[in-house]
Amino acid sequence: MIAVAVNYSELADSELMRKVKASDSRALEALYNRYSSVLYTLVKKIAKDTALAEEILIDLFAIIWRKSSLYDERIGNAYCWLVTLARNKAVDTVKRKNAAPEDQEEYNEEYEDYFIVPRLSPEIDDLDLKTALNIKGNIEDALHKLTDAQQYVLYLAYYEGLNQSEIATRLKIPIQTVKSKVKLSLGNLKDNLLRGNE
Repeated sequence: MIAVAVNYSELADSELMRKVKASDSRALEALYNRYSSVLYTLVKKIAKDTALAEEILIDLFAIIWRKSSLYDERIGNAYCWLVTLARNKAVDTVKRKNAAPEDQEEYNEEYEDYFIVPRLSPEIDDLDLKTALNIKGNIEDALHKLTDAQQYVLYLAYYEGLNQSEIATRLKIPIQTVKSKVKLSLGNLKDNLLRGNE
């Protein structure tokens, strides 16, 4: 029986992830070729430093290789898993860089599994890179329709990785106000997206 050559660039994200789980380095290379520029853009927005963003991107693909077993094939959604992984790693790296060593929790396998590697809900919609790029303009429009305060609260939560208590401290407002602002901002973002698709 003649073996058929696999064209990795044509495989779906979920198939590439399955092959990475099986220690197929060509699948990791294909994921890198497909996602490195998108993930780098996200990481650089968080890290704001080119050298640090490049270092995070290298670390990110090492994590994908080592922790691919934690990717849940039943949920799928490789795009969301990779983007969330990149966001988590970038936020954590920046926080560690800016914190005193005595204030940092030890970075080990357990820490990485719990705080860096995402666990996606089966309820989120499946998304791939092509679809994400197609709806990027809709998301940007929906974000720009939010007030500056709503955009800033979401920025602090997503790009700086601040929890509600840290946002309250940063903005010098009560935590209940932060909770209501985040809830309102997310609700308005969802409404703007739905209206934009009508």
